[in-house]
Amino acid sequence: MSCLITMSQKELHRLELIQKIRDERLSVVKAAERLDLSRSQVHRLLQAYDQYGPAGLVSKKRSQPSNRRHSEEFRNAALDLIRERYLDFGPTLAREKLIELHRISVAKETLRQWMTEAGIWISRRERKKRVFQPRGRRDCFGELVQIDGSHHWWFENRGPKCALLVYIDDATGKLLHLRFAGSENTFDYLHATKAYLQQWGKPLAFYSDKHGVFRSTHASEKDRTSGLTQFGRALYELNIDIICANTPQAKGRVERANQTLQDRLVKEMRLRGIDTIEAANAYAAEFIADFNARFGKPPRNPKDMHRPLADHENLDGAMCRKEVRTLSQSHCVTTRCCSFSIRPRFPDLWPVRK
Repeated sequence: MSCLITMSQKELHRLELIQKIRDERLSVVKAAERLDLSRSQVHRLLQAYDQYGPAGLVSKKRSQPSNRRHSEEFRNAALDLIRERYLDFGPTLAREKLIELHRISVAKETLRQWMTEAGIWISRRERKKRVFQPRGRRDCFGELVQIDGSHHWWFENRGPKCALLVYIDDATGKLLHLRFAGSENTFDYLHATKAYLQQWGKPLAFYSDKHGVFRSTHASEKDRTSGLTQFGRALYELNIDIICANTPQAKGRVERANQTLQDRLVKEMRLRGIDTIEAANAYAAEFIADFNARFGKPPRNPKDMHRPLADHENLDGAMCRKEVRTLSQSHCVTTRCCSFSIRPRFPDLWPVRK
């Protein structure tokens, strides 16, 4: 039984016809025609079957190295070159470079097998796709607002490539604010967020990626605000949390919205002949209303989590750039290659530094 398990389909077919010949249900001539062999070859198969049984029909080359195989030295030399110079190359491109630069000719599938066995290459079928657990929507409107910037040819060939800053509510999927800008920078994010807060109020948290506008890699354990970016510091002053996602899939709501905007918004602006950032920002409110009517969903909880600004919170004072500078003994502050002299309102009360 173990022999039958290791037989190929072709060998199993031969076994079936040989058994029919021995049972006198098939002639040697007919069997030779079906197997496309000569009669003498069929007789040799019959002799092997009589002597060894089904094992006699198994090819003697099974599990034996090919006579055309490359030597181990040749194989190791090719793999050493790939490890040294072409480690991130696929088998097809690596083969081309071996032939072109090193005069080493190897069949593509042979090289693929060598690279796979050596752990250099993993086929696409064997690559495990990362599975992301879907995250449910938040319950309330304003509980979590996803923000992202999308660089795209929003005006196609009618204008320059620019960025669109997108604010979308996680619970409802509604667009809350859009702003076109030349690039994804701190100033435009502060400007867009200020307009958002004036319209809707303060959400509980913003959800962003790890762009340099949102996340600083130089945090301080002593002072929480010293390790924040300008945008993070502004939100901290207004008591708004910011969460930085580890992967684009984590903030899939705004990523999918970007894809829809790159299709629908581009075509809507084409129909209206919009080709400047100013005109696009003026049209944004009309597009947002239409988008939300089509794709917005009601939240599970009707409560609006947006909060009004407190009496002590200054929106203009928070949404600006702030830097810490040391006042010199001559009462001067230096920043960006400029020096500013601070004049005291009451000179007699001004402390004298020694």
